[in-house]
Amino acid sequence: MTTESPKLNVLGEPLISCSNTPLTGYFRDGMCRTDDTDRGRHIICAQMTQPFLAFTKSRGNDLSTPMPQFAFPGLKPGDRWCLCALRWQEALLAKMAPPVFLAGCEMAALNIVSLEDLMAHAIDRSQRVMH
Repeated sequence: MTTESPKLNVLGEPLISCSNTPLTGYFRDGMCRTDDTDRGRHIICAQMTQPFLAFTKSRGNDLSTPMPQFAFPGLKPGDRWCLCALRWQEALLAKMAPPVFLAGCEMAALNIVSLEDLMAHAIDRSQRVMH
C-alpha cells in the first residue's frame, strides 16, 4: 500500500463513490480504492466511451461483454468504472483515454499517472486541487 491514505482522492479530499450501478471497485463497493492484493491498482474512476471499450478489448480486457458467472453486466458508454491505472495510462498514450471523475480517483493513482493528465481528462474539472 502507498503512504497516502486510501481514503483520499487525487485532489486531496475524501474519496467518493465512482459507481454503484454498475457496482465497481476492486472491493465491489463502488469505490476506486486499493490495497496490496490489488495488483491492477483499480483506482481511476473513468466514464466509459465506445472508443475506450474497443481499445481495451483489443488489449485483451473485454469490459463490454456481460459475464453473468461473475455478476458482471458488461459496460456501455456512459458507465463509470474503476480502471487499472496502467491501462488508463496506456489508453492515454494511444489517445484513447476515457474521461475521469477526479473525486473518485484514489490518490495512489498519482504514483502512476500525472495529475495534469487526469485533470486534462476530468469530467469534474471545477474541482480545486488541494495543496
